[in-house]
Amino acid sequence: MPRVQTVVARSPQIYLAGFDVFRPDAAEHGEQLKALCAERGLVGLHPGDSAAPAGMRADDTAQWICDTNLALIRAADAVMANLNDFRSAGEPDAGTVFEVGFAIALGKPVWGYRSDELPLVARAAVRTEAGTAFCSRGFIVEDFGLPVNLMLACTVQWVIGDAATCLDAIRHALIVPR
Repeated sequence: MPRVQTVVARSPQIYLAGFDVFRPDAAEHGEQLKALCAERGLVGLHPGDSAAPAGMRADDTAQWICDTNLALIRAADAVMANLNDFRSAGEPDAGTVFEVGFAIALGKPVWGYRSDELPLVARAAVRTEAGTAFCSRGFIVEDFGLPVNLMLACTVQWVIGDAATCLDAIRHALIVPR
């Protein structure tokens, strides 16, 4: 008699990248993001879900966090990244940018969201000379009309809006209506 195999589809797992982990209410915000995922048939993997073992030295804790987050990205089907400006105009969080690049290198789809469509040059330039824009530290600000550096803008699927809007786009792309 032929063997019958049952296939159970699982909900797509989404790594929730962003500087939101630095909010004073990071744990509560992470739970809100995971609830938004669940409402859409997705499973949110939040970097703040696991606590480092007690008593570790600071450098060991940092390594533990890094290893844990990389494992979550490997386990994820896709990544959602908050790419709004973080500590300076025009620049998303460096850790989030690393996570995006890591996911792209693994061949995982990444959706990034921003709250506005302003191009990078409009947010980061403080002066213009002979048609060239410069940031406050004197470096040229690229002007391709993109919201962030071209390496992010050209590899991420963009959503203008908030996390819920981004998760709607992810759901639409990953979950086939039945």
